[in-house]
Amino acid sequence: MKKENLYSDLKRQILTMELEPGTSLDETTLSEEYQISRTPLREVFRRLAGEGYLEIVSNRGATVASMSHKTLRNFFMTAPMLYAAVGRLAAMNATPKQIESLRSAQREFRNAALRQDSEGLIFWNDRFHALMGEMAANPYLKPSYDRLLIDHARISQTFYRPHDPDMTHNMQQALDQHDAMIECIVNGQAETMVELIRQHWDLSRSHMERYVRPDPLPIENP
Repeated sequence: MKKENLYSDLKRQILTMELEPGTSLDETTLSEEYQISRTPLREVFRRLAGEGYLEIVSNRGATVASMSHKTLRNFFMTAPMLYAAVGRLAAMNATPKQIESLRSAQREFRNAALRQDSEGLIFWNDRFHALMGEMAANPYLKPSYDRLLIDHARISQTFYRPHDPDMTHNMQQALDQHDAMIECIVNGQAETMVELIRQHWDLSRSHMERYVRPDPLPIENP
């Protein structure tokens, strides 16, 4: 239980940027906080490293996975392709049990939006798309897709913290697109799903670019 709590908390803190890219994790502090010994703690670190959340270097310990300009470049190049492939396969392969899990994640996502709970939005959006990765049932795509979702959550911070009417409208649009995706999956509409994924990506990309490239500060006259 202690291991799972540590795993879940670190995962959440990384996705929400509470732990920023490159942050070193202090084993002593975490061991004391979670009342867990070093061996199971390091097992959690290795699990998170295998999933792409952490990087472990010999004699340097564990750090939160970095996000360099190369990371961002690769992300924006490959995200549309991976999302489209996973969406298509999800519409072809989803089981009734998986669809019910997806509906449940969508309900939680909507509830988080109503509460204006930014951490909940990040978590349940990530869960929604992770479930689609499970539906795709492709062992070649899934590792890359799961890694992509980590950086998607970290780059998309402004999307989950809307501060003007346009951003709030776009959040509602994203929620509606999720509902439409579920219906495509239920009806096995693979091609329609790909088009929805494209629209969803375009919406997300505009907000991610705002986070990566914010408006400049005003220049005052001397």
